[in-house]
Amino acid sequence: MNLDHVFVCGHPALDFAATLRARRSARFEMFATPDRLNAWYLESGLVDTITPADEADVREAITVREAVYRLVTNRRLGEEFDREALAVVNGAARKTPVTPQLTLAGRHNEATPSQALATVARQAVELLSGPDVPLMKECGNPECTRVYIDRSRGMRRQWCGMESCGNKIKAAAYRARKKTAPVPAR
Repeated sequence: MNLDHVFVCGHPALDFAATLRARRSARFEMFATPDRLNAWYLESGLVDTITPADEADVREAITVREAVYRLVTNRRLGEEFDREALAVVNGAARKTPVTPQLTLAGRHNEATPSQALATVARQAVELLSGPDVPLMKECGNPECTRVYIDRSRGMRRQWCGMESCGNKIKAAAYRARKKTAPVPAR
């Protein structure tokens, strides 16, 4: 499994929720270590520098991530929000978020893992109460459980990303067609 963090969902809270890959099958945890959690915060552009996370930060991030995923699924399916997940996300969103600072070099976001997590939780609140809710879709790859924002013309996007899922599905369909195609007579 590729260990690179992927940002194809169109919203930071959805990319955060997608850090547990293949939820229906192999379940691959991207936040396996505190360093992997810090890497996500940095690679997402949420922060420029972050203090080192510890195991407690990882556990808290996973708890919030799973609550965000539950609420996204509830909203996408038109269900009532799961009250426990709602309490987890709201509790995290109440904490102090990342606060940008102006430096001689420009804007700089330095944070603790707790501040970064609070910012992600706030982004989830904004997403789940905002105008993009009808645009949320789950990837058409049966192995993938990423939810993304579909801003394509006609809302016809089928995959979270072409590189991560679309090309795999198209290549598999092509191989299946080639395998079942009749052999021309000579």
